[in-house]
Amino acid sequence: MADTKIDKNSTLSFQPPLEVDLEKRQFLVNTTATAGAIGAAAMAMPFVGSMLPSERAKAAGAPVEVDISKIPPGAMMTAEWRGKPVWIINRTDAQTAELSQHNDQLSDPMCDVASQQPGYCKNSSRGIKPNIGVVVGICTHLGCSPTAKLETGGDMGENWTGGFFCPCHGSKFDLAGRVYKGSPAPTNLVVPPHKYLTDTTILIGVDADVEA
Repeated sequence: MADTKIDKNSTLSFQPPLEVDLEKRQFLVNTTATAGAIGAAAMAMPFVGSMLPSERAKAAGAPVEVDISKIPPGAMMTAEWRGKPVWIINRTDAQTAELSQHNDQLSDPMCDVASQQPGYCKNSSRGIKPNIGVVVGICTHLGCSPTAKLETGGDMGENWTGGFFCPCHGSKFDLAGRVYKGSPAPTNLVVPPHKYLTDTTILIGVDADVEA
């Protein structure tokens, strides 16, 4: 192997180590950490969003809050829960008192078919408060939507005291959603679970905190 000779007359020069810019290094560290945190947050957003209830989940059964303060006596409004119409009827005192007077005309006046209402609505008014009725507006025969016939008499005949008439096959229901004898509908209209948040606000889809 050939020897490597160093020219004694040559001058070896050494570069001193570069000075470290501490402020610049700290800036880069901070910038990198911030970018990483932003990236992590961005990645987490879809995960957090996935835990929030979707519109489909709400439609599948999320509770619905309804303000009933503007329903005048003798009138009703329609809300939507689980994709179904829910009627909220503000019965007059006279309409409420009449509910117990025609039990002999009804198929299930005492609400013995337990599946049609919560236990706390097993009464003649089928409600938590006597004058407020809450029923699903779907006929229990073949799923048609009955027509509100809240007034007495009229085209329903002189003995009609108010209620609902299904135009599909002629089923009749009173103002508590109880089915009249002779109707094709086999059971009363469904009363959904509900509770009062205030005197004028109802939450549909959650059972009331009352004794059955």
